[in-house]
Amino acid sequence: MQDKNILFLCKHNSARSQIAEGFAKQFAPPEVSVASAGTVATEVNPVVMGVMNELGVDISSQYSKTIADLGKQRFDLVITLCDEARASCPVFPGAPAMIHWPLKDPSTFTGTDAEIKKKVMDIALDIKDMVFTLFKRGFFYAYVQQKENLENILNCLSEGVIAHDLNRKIFFFSRGAERITGFKESEVLGKDCHKIFAPSLCGENCSFCEGFDVTKIDKKQYATIFLNAYGVRKEFDMSVVPMKNEQSELIGVVASFTDRTTLKNLERQLEGEQEFWGIIGQDHKMQLIYETIRDLGQCDFPVVITGESGTGKELVARAIHSESPRKNNMFVPINCGALPEGTLESELFGHVRGAFTGAIRDKKGRFELADGGTLFLDEVAELSRAMQVKLLRVLQEGIFEPVGSEKSKQVDVRIISATNKNLKDRVKKETFRDDLYYRLAVVPMEMPPLRERRNDIPILAQSFLREISNKLGKKEMAFSNDTLSIFMSYSWPGNVRQLQNAIQYTMIKCRGNKILPQHLPPEITDTVVSYGEKGDAEERKGKVGRKPKLTEESVKMSLIKAGGNKAKAARVLGVGRATLYNFINENPHIISSLPIVDK
Repeated sequence: MQDKNILFLCKHNSARSQIAEGFAKQFAPPEVSVASAGTVATEVNPVVMGVMNELGVDISSQYSKTIADLGKQRFDLVITLCDEARASCPVFPGAPAMIHWPLKDPSTFTGTDAEIKKKVMDIALDIKDMVFTLFKRGFFYAYVQQKENLENILNCLSEGVIAHDLNRKIFFFSRGAERITGFKESEVLGKDCHKIFAPSLCGENCSFCEGFDVTKIDKKQYATIFLNAYGVRKEFDMSVVPMKNEQSELIGVVASFTDRTTLKNLERQLEGEQEFWGIIGQDHKMQLIYETIRDLGQCDFPVVITGESGTGKELVARAIHSESPRKNNMFVPINCGALPEGTLESELFGHVRGAFTGAIRDKKGRFELADGGTLFLDEVAELSRAMQVKLLRVLQEGIFEPVGSEKSKQVDVRIISATNKNLKDRVKKETFRDDLYYRLAVVPMEMPPLRERRNDIPILAQSFLREISNKLGKKEMAFSNDTLSIFMSYSWPGNVRQLQNAIQYTMIKCRGNKILPQHLPPEITDTVVSYGEKGDAEERKGKVGRKPKLTEESVKMSLIKAGGNKAKAARVLGVGRATLYNFINENPHIISSLPIVDK
């Protein structure tokens, strides 16, 4: 049989646990290793040594130890011998079986030397009987077998199972966890899970970060991403359950996780994703963006994100950070075009007290705040040539000096930049340094404008409508078909941000629960042109003067002529479709009086 280990534990490793260790070495089979320890260590009680000699057991070679002295030793059974030891006993690596023998403390005995010796003798005989029964009646192997049966069950699961105590020290790690994460049990047992798994296994859902409140830990389930020991991206479904002792006190958590990476990838290939880290879109261009973000999360190269204003460049930068091993550290954004050069330098590199008027204290810059994380430089094309030189030095050497300081600081920061300008053109015009460009643009990404992914417009609009209506307490809000048609026809020069602003505008204008074309901003309804109207629009571009005035009679005649098709009727009238829609909505009796079907 494989070697087994047993530990006797009490507050002071001076009497009870020493006695138990002595008898266990006498009765235990050769394959069982015996140890004793205390939560604090004191000298072995001389009275105890004398009593054990009279009982034929020499414990003179035993010495007092603490739990810390045991190191990473694993045990199959832990026996606590006092209430203090049971209350303060940690969960040992391997999660051994635990039982409690409440025994009196010989150090508290009073009386004459003979009386104290008699009481110690009584305790020793009780412990002898208990240890004898433990080994000779088969209880020890029953406890060990129960522990091994549970381990075998957990190790047979395809899911990974991990358990740690309140200090995040891992004490159980199943074979499924080894297979999924790529880490071995011997690498993780007894160690802080945050130091082993970087980024953390449970990501933003971790209940054991600094300042956590153990009283609020409850069962929860969530999805998370993780880079395994080989740097491969994994997607988990995780379930976390609090673990409590027999007094219903929280002692740690057990987490089980399933690798859904293959399934998730297949779902994405078959159906596409509608949302990814807050980025919304199902268009094939967005699917490529999502895939690129996942790839960039597994490396640490600088990235430049280009695209028109309002396309969501900062959201993409945050998503790259969230997919990377740096996600447990800060994502720090700064708008390089919104600050004067002197202020920008202080914001980026910090300053020391007295560096300039108003510098009344030392201040950390964005680079220092982002140490270990990601710094997002928005509108990077707006940097002055002088700031470009200073930024280049940080990228090359990882060091900088705060404003007014002669001391250098070193940082480990990933740089993600964004701009709506063409950096290559800036380099040709010598307004942007070519060496800085090649440092920043190791991996370029371009965000498509909203007009090039029109199929995403209804998805985005519905998402914004839900979000805004929930904030305003409005329920069951919806777009009319005509409104969505206008959304699809409009060019959206302000992209996703403009769409979001437009929906906020409609929520102010709309009094009911359906958003109609007349609730849209004038900039949209006055300029929208459907695909079918483009030719007419080009023809109308050169015309000067007022738009044709609509009348009930002219609208009726145009609708009859167009067979009820509003787009054709608008072309007949020489107006935009939105203009015709607005007129019809203001005069709904026009439709009801027509001898045609409303199209």
